[in-house]
Amino acid sequence: MNKLTKERQRQVVAALVEGNSIRATCRMTGVAKGTILKLLVDLGKACAEYQDEVFQNLTCKKIQCDEIWAFVYAKEKNLPKDKKGQFGYGDIWTFTAIDADSKLIPTWHVGNRDIKDATIFMRDLAGRLKNKVQLTTDGHRMYLY
Repeated sequence: MNKLTKERQRQVVAALVEGNSIRATCRMTGVAKGTILKLLVDLGKACAEYQDEVFQNLTCKKIQCDEIWAFVYAKEKNLPKDKKGQFGYGDIWTFTAIDADSKLIPTWHVGNRDIKDATIFMRDLAGRLKNKVQLTTDGHRMYLY
C-alpha cells in the first residue's frame, strides 16, 4: 500500500484549510479522494487525542455554550423509514463551548439535542476547567437538568 509523504500530506491539508473542496484538492494534488478522506479521519483522531490530553486545568473565566444543527443523509423529517432512529442519519447537533476571552474551544460533542448528550458535553467541559466559570447558554431546557 502506498503512503503519502509528510510533504504531500501537508499539501493536502493546506489545500483543504484554504477552503478547497475535496474534489478540487484531488485535482490540485493528484491524490485520490479515498486517500484524502482517510487522511482527514486520521487527522481528526490525532486532533481529538491532542485536545483531550492538553486541554486540562484550563483557567477560563467566561464560557459560552451553544449547539449547531446539521443533518446527515437527509433532514429528520425526510428520512426513509429504514433510517429513522439510527444515529448518523437525520438531524445531528454539535455542542460547542467557547472561552469568551481567548476564543479557545475547550470541548465539543456531536450527538442528539437531548439531556443525555447535553450531560455528556457539560461533564466533559467541567472536567477540563480548573475553577468555576460564568457559564452562558441559550437557556434550552436540557441545560437546566
